[in-house]
Amino acid sequence: MTKMLFHGSNVEVCEPKIISPARRLDFGSGFYLTTNFDQAARWAELTVRRKEFGVPVVSVFEFDENCLDQLRCLHFDGPSREWLRFVSANRRSESFFNDFDLVYGPVANDRTMPVISLFLTGVYDEDETIKRLLPQKLCDQYAFRTESALKLLKFMEVKRK
Repeated sequence: MTKMLFHGSNVEVCEPKIISPARRLDFGSGFYLTTNFDQAARWAELTVRRKEFGVPVVSVFEFDENCLDQLRCLHFDGPSREWLRFVSANRRSESFFNDFDLVYGPVANDRTMPVISLFLTGVYDEDETIKRLLPQKLCDQYAFRTESALKLLKFMEVKRK
């Protein structure tokens, strides 16, 4: 099955690259995409504000999910203890074994970060954090973390907001 994925940025991205971010991301270093165009457009606007140059751009890619068996994948269906632990470890830059080509699942966005921050500071335990995250409508994110994973993306077009 072919899936359309969107990448929001301040520049056109026709050839994706894995760039180590200056900030801590949910799934670590990788090329991030989503199935939600509006989410990618918000990421594009945020990137323009952070970097203070460029224009909001959404690059569109096609991904054949039949290729998933060629990759070492980690998939989270929703906010779970495993997802929370994985995101927390990445957000804290903790060293742990993580050799996945592709990680995909819910994104910790602006609405969820206050809850996750309270978890990271010890105010909430895992159960309370998950309970508070479950009612939220979380968009998805795909982190393509290796060159072999990136090769499975097919650039389609660029859309400007």
